[in-house]
Amino acid sequence: MRAPLPRLHAITDERIARRPDLDALAQVLAIGGGADLAFHARGRALTGLEHYDLAVHLSIVPSALFVNDRLDVALALNAVGVQLGTGSLPVSAARRLDTAWWIGKSVHALAEAEAAQAEGADYLLVGPVYATGTHPGRAPIGLDTLGRIARLDLPVIAIGGIDTERALEVKAAGAYGTAAIRALWESADPEGPARWMLEDLQ
Repeated sequence: MRAPLPRLHAITDERIARRPDLDALAQVLAIGGGADLAFHARGRALTGLEHYDLAVHLSIVPSALFVNDRLDVALALNAVGVQLGTGSLPVSAARRLDTAWWIGKSVHALAEAEAAQAEGADYLLVGPVYATGTHPGRAPIGLDTLGRIARLDLPVIAIGGIDTERALEVKAAGAYGTAAIRALWESADPEGPARWMLEDLQ
């Protein structure tokens, strides 16, 4: 029986993946997030080896490891789950590789969420809920659309402009959990935001 889906997801990008203090940051985040924290090894511009090395570093800490898109890396490191984007392999293909994975799908609209549910996704990564510097050209979907997607009865992880002040808002809209890049990795004290966001999500 697999462990519950974590509620807080700390997602990396290329900048974070190449930070010399990545290991130390991950350790501090893990203290704040405990068993309800997942690390996502993600970086679209990373080479296969860089993506693997990133996942190795994140797998050292006692938190759940998810790998975005690179199913070969997820298999190699016994990841808890995988996150599939728009251009990734189908959910069914990922399921054949490891039936124990949590398989998530990134969606940006209700129609995409319905399609991912029909495809057999275990959870949805939904956003950007708010405007975010990570995707400056993408319009935020807002809390109303987040709420409609949450009513599909799949766990929803909200992402996009979410910080310690907005975790309560997405929870009230129906989100199961939240994901963040800057609010966690770029904090002066990452343990605090991780702990506070999880308190709001309970």
